Amino acid sequence: MEEPLIPVVLMSHTAHIRSHRKPRRSATTSLAVRAGVAGGVLSMAAAGASASASAAETTQTLELPTLTADLAAQVAQSADATQQAAANYELEAERDAAAAAAAKEAKKDLAEAKKKAEAKKKAEEARKAAAEAAASRSSERTTLSASTTASAPASGSVATVIAFLKAQVGDAYVMGGTGPNAWDCSGLVQAAFKQVGVDLPRVSQDQSMSGTDVSLSNLQVGDVLYWGAKGSAYHVGVYIGNGQYLDAANPSKGVVIQDLSGYPATGAVRVL
Repeated sequence: MEEPLIPVVLMSHTAHIRSHRKPRRSATTSLAVRAGVAGGVLSMAAAGASASASAAETTQTLELPTLTADLAAQVAQSADATQQAAANYELEAERDAAAAAAAKEAKKDLAEAKKKAEAKKKAEEARKAAAEAAASRSSERTTLSASTTASAPASGSVATVIAFLKAQVGDAYVMGGTGPNAWDCSGLVQAAFKQVGVDLPRVSQDQSMSGTDVSLSNLQVGDVLYWGAKGSAYHVGVYIGNGQYLDAANPSKGVVIQDLSGYPATGAVRVL
């Protein structure tokens, strides 16, 4: 049989000395220690929580200026963008207005240029017409002067008529006047031809219908000249040779001698 094991209690070599024995902790002490440990832990936890809260608060306080600055930058950028857009819109509006004004001015200038061109064209046409009319009158005067310069000198009864007419030069012109010191055109012509026994009508319209028609290129001294249409002439005079005629012209001139080139007659009749 195996022998039973006997437990052996090992003791420190100093265990028998009282001063070397570890004092036993009482329950109260253990509780106090545990309470202290717990309180310390709680204190540390509270301190940690406080520190965490403080740190969080500090972090938030530090982050707020950063967030505010970013937001301000964004607002500033947005404002700049809005201002730039407004400036671009205003610039575009100004350009559109300038373009519209330029187009309007160009249209006005074009209309003015057309108007000036039309006026210039009309003036040129009028100038050409005046030049043609002047050339025609010049040709007519040249022909008349050439034909009348060769006219025969007055003689006989014609000379009497011309002498009477020249004696009245300087007399006044009066509408309806028949002499002896004031005349109208037809009254003077009637009185002149009456000196040689030729009885002419009183008014110029009827005098233009008397005698025989004569071409202006074949005038002779003593021929009666008239202005206006035949049968409705408004003025008469007598050709005296050398391209001249004598008439009671108007109130400002009276009885005068004038050149046919200055006022060509319409037609002529010969009564002697």
